Amino acid sequence: MQSFLLIFVDVCLPILALAGIGWGFDRLFNLDLRTLIKLNIYLFVPSFILVRLSTSTLEGKLGAQIVTFTLLVIASMGLISWVVCRIRRESPAECASMQLSTMIYNSGNWGIPLMTLAFPVMGPVVQVFVLATMNLSSFSLGVFLAGKSREDAPSGWRALLPIFKLPSIYAIIAALAFRTWGNPLDDVIFIWKPINYIADGLVAFALITLGVQLSKTQPPRPVGRLAWTLGVRLLGGPVIAIALTWLFGITGELAAILIVGAAAPTAVNTALLAHEFNADSRFAAATVYYSTLMAAVIVALLLAILRMGVIPWATF
Repeated sequence: MQSFLLIFVDVCLPILALAGIGWGFDRLFNLDLRTLIKLNIYLFVPSFILVRLSTSTLEGKLGAQIVTFTLLVIASMGLISWVVCRIRRESPAECASMQLSTMIYNSGNWGIPLMTLAFPVMGPVVQVFVLATMNLSSFSLGVFLAGKSREDAPSGWRALLPIFKLPSIYAIIAALAFRTWGNPLDDVIFIWKPINYIADGLVAFALITLGVQLSKTQPPRPVGRLAWTLGVRLLGGPVIAIALTWLFGITGELAAILIVGAAAPTAVNTALLAHEFNADSRFAAATVYYSTLMAAVIVALLLAILRMGVIPWATF
């Protein structure tokens, strides 16, 4: 119990504190959520990806392994959600919203602070590749699912058009190119410095935005489809990650990082995208709301379990 409380206070509480600041400021000043969302999607997230991915020192082979692992977790969450929807006879739009909320998890404004606090040396480096994969998924598959969850969803190739309007896709491509070319922007100080300043502000700004989103949310009770979504995301994620680390022989601190990362709450991006594309934003915001509050306890418990050596190949 002491280990759990210590982990909760040192790792999870700082994240909740920043979100709480956003919640409090919105209650005082009624902040414009749409503006904050656009700043996140179009400025802070692409800047963070560009800087962190282009300057990462992680080996290409290990990076590819992390990317593959993350894609398998995403695919597994999508498959489990689809099975649950089939059993519950949900509509295609409801199934799409559930898949969006379980497949896309918060590897950025939750995952980066979490890894920095829990695994200060290796965690942030690994998380950059998880974040890049998740952002590519968010602004491709996530946009597609957000569109499908609308009642007036476009069909065919038109459902893919919003993907190409978002800058994160191009930030990932540019970052990979810069890694190959030795990051030429590094010498252009008047461009590189401002991008770095923006990237450094992502964690705080995104968590404050999350707090504002939670303040403006009037979530339904966590029953039915919402309860199933929370269970698949928060419990199914780490179970799948444990199985995948064992299957691929990933051990030690890296395994622990990947398992803990898969227990992250639903990504704020899902609520942002649902809001941006007029999808089921109330359901998306409710999933973010409840999963963020519940994940703090689940992650603290998971870290305590891993430190006790209950999962032998993921002890750190």
